Amino acid sequence: MIYNERQYQSSHKQLALLSKSLEDFKSSGVEWLDAAQSKALASQIKDLKSEIREYELIKEGKVSYSECSGLADLPKALIFARIGSGMTQKDLADRLDIPVQQVQRYEASHYMGASLSRLISIAEALNVKVQESWAGPKSNGADSVFCWNSTDDIDWSMFPAKEMIKRGWIHHAQGAGKTVAVVNLVKEYFLGSGGKYAPVLHRKKFHGENKPNEYALLAWQARVLEKARAEVGAGNVSEYSHTDGWISELAALSRSDHGPLLAKEFLAKKGVVLVSEKHLPGTYLDGAAMVLETGHPVVAMTFRHDRLDNFWFVLFHELAHVALHLFDSLQMDFFDEENKGDGDFVEKEADEYALSALIDSEAWDSCISRFTMTSAAVVLDAERLGIHPSILAGRIRKETNNYSIFSDLLGQGTVRALFEDEK
Repeated sequence: MIYNERQYQSSHKQLALLSKSLEDFKSSGVEWLDAAQSKALASQIKDLKSEIREYELIKEGKVSYSECSGLADLPKALIFARIGSGMTQKDLADRLDIPVQQVQRYEASHYMGASLSRLISIAEALNVKVQESWAGPKSNGADSVFCWNSTDDIDWSMFPAKEMIKRGWIHHAQGAGKTVAVVNLVKEYFLGSGGKYAPVLHRKKFHGENKPNEYALLAWQARVLEKARAEVGAGNVSEYSHTDGWISELAALSRSDHGPLLAKEFLAKKGVVLVSEKHLPGTYLDGAAMVLETGHPVVAMTFRHDRLDNFWFVLFHELAHVALHLFDSLQMDFFDEENKGDGDFVEKEADEYALSALIDSEAWDSCISRFTMTSAAVVLDAERLGIHPSILAGRIRKETNNYSIFSDLLGQGTVRALFEDEK
């Protein structure tokens, strides 16, 4: 897409060069090669002409209305609106009181780095209207999004108070006292001093085959954030810097049987809080990624499947959300159930990040154990790659869809005990 006059003029020059190249095209004598090259040039010319004409039509005011079918189309609508109104990128930057380079970056990336508040201010400046819609759940297996705009929207009687009392999250109370205790805990104690901060009211994206109980999910998140807040308050966690340059160092810690605890210490030094908390009935959780009001990312794990291979994959999947999604314009917290389903783009991206961070494609291709399918080969390959055998064994099991092999290498029943011993 063309965003400004400079690109428009440059596109005309590029079009002239491509057209001249096609006109002066000389045969190589190889028929199929000549056909492919000329076809490629013609295709580039066609695409460039289309982009130039689109820009001209918008600028001339001949495209005066563009309807968005979803939020994914909003960036293009904003760019159309700016060009169609005769506003340059600098004009928009001046109106928003930001550098013109920032507007250029926003448009070049289709506003993927813009916050929700920034998108709102830009839409208002360009007179772009966004129509909201809602479609209810269609079937199990679809991802779910939960959101409360304020604590006034919460039905406090829906919380699993009995289970929360059983776990010692709230003190025992009879009758209406249970609801009062839940309110006090979630609204005041979990949300921060005086209820000033409300990270548990962030939108929650749940990925899994089973739709969770939203109130159990909220209660579990509140408990996790309370524990994370205590870690940060005690000075156990460094300031967070938004980078993942250390991810390979973290993967190397898996070599130790105590790797999960080493990972917690390592992440704390990087400003990431790792919290363990058993899932509540009706939540089906394996892990989650969220952010504390201090700006510290929080990775929470339930150890629902108490195995080393599961620990490392879930941990890296949630860290992918931290690196790629948690601080983007979606402003969501991510909750994940280990799932055989494909998932949406965001979850696929997190899966690919986790797989690559633990075993990159080149290392994976070099693994003889993928073909010999013996425990001895898995151990040798894992030692060569500098990771725990459970990671390699777990990936082979998943990719071959054969969950009857390598059970002795998975570290079954070891992760939860490590964290209980730590307590």
